[in-house]
Amino acid sequence: MILYLQAENATLREQLGPKRLCFTQRQRRRLVERDQALGRALLERYTTLVTPDTILRWYRRLVAQRYGTTQKAQRGRGRPRKRDDLVALVVKIARENPGFGYTRIRDTLHNLGHQLARSSVARILADQGVEPAPERSRRTSWNAFLSAHWESLAAADFFQVEALTWRGVVRYSVFFVMELKTRRVHVAGIRENPDSAWLLQVGRNLINACKGFLRGKTHLILDRDPLYSSAFKDLLDGAGVSVVTLPRRSPNLNAHAERFVRSVRSECLDHLVILGERHLRVVIRDYLAHYHAERNHQGLGSALIDPGPGVGRSEGEIACRSRLGGFLRYYHRRPPDRRLRPSALPCPPLAGFGHV
Repeated sequence: MILYLQAENATLREQLGPKRLCFTQRQRRRLVERDQALGRALLERYTTLVTPDTILRWYRRLVAQRYGTTQKAQRGRGRPRKRDDLVALVVKIARENPGFGYTRIRDTLHNLGHQLARSSVARILADQGVEPAPERSRRTSWNAFLSAHWESLAAADFFQVEALTWRGVVRYSVFFVMELKTRRVHVAGIRENPDSAWLLQVGRNLINACKGFLRGKTHLILDRDPLYSSAFKDLLDGAGVSVVTLPRRSPNLNAHAERFVRSVRSECLDHLVILGERHLRVVIRDYLAHYHAERNHQGLGSALIDPGPGVGRSEGEIACRSRLGGFLRYYHRRPPDRRLRPSALPCPPLAGFGHV
């Protein structure tokens, strides 16, 4: 797609010839917002409509207008500018609600105690490069789409682990399913040579009406592994779970599952020599316990998936829970012993670390 768009831009440029292009302020802002993340080398390589110097000049001019560093802005002519917090609020409402027009945003601001005219809302959005409601409502971002479907989305994938057994090095396949909203992971099966019949039984376990991990889910994201047979997909479809097959050569579309594979390898498996299938199951079990209850996740605002009752407590002795020989550690506070008076304690509550 990128190569095609480059060829298309070059063709349009040839059709225009030496004619100079005239851009509006909104078009300049749009180009600057898309190109400011690129370096000068990439701009010189891929920019076809304007030169990198023009893009950078526009960017400096927009920065100067935003922070009032130009001579015209310092004169203070015309009406006073709206407060920055009010402008940020208008932009926030417009971007979080693609279907809100100028009137709807004005009415929302009135509910919040801000008296703003419809024309002022239109001017603020135009200055900030936010498109009108019809254009915004036609372009749904991936964040907005996933946020609306978090409750019913799940992803599944395989990853391989080499184990040292009495038969030599054996490769095991681990099949796991992730709930995208909570990042909760369920290891559905571990097998040396997985086949379609084994995966079909794993699918029956996943859609079990009592303990199935896919209860309440409507879509399951899968790659194009041949193990996902038509019988497996029909089984899920009969239970109300539609299979979403990823396009070819698109690992980033299953980024949450890929990130879990990277975490379990870098934090656990790369530091251990796996001695057989039983040892692998114990290691995976301990890591999942750490992953769910003891590991902070940046995608969840650096929160825990299953926080314990003592998370955030400021009282009690600091202790450390170790797993897998110390590769996984979790620091927490023990609840204070109410039966002893503070003067009777052998040391202050924060002195030293205990190991569990």
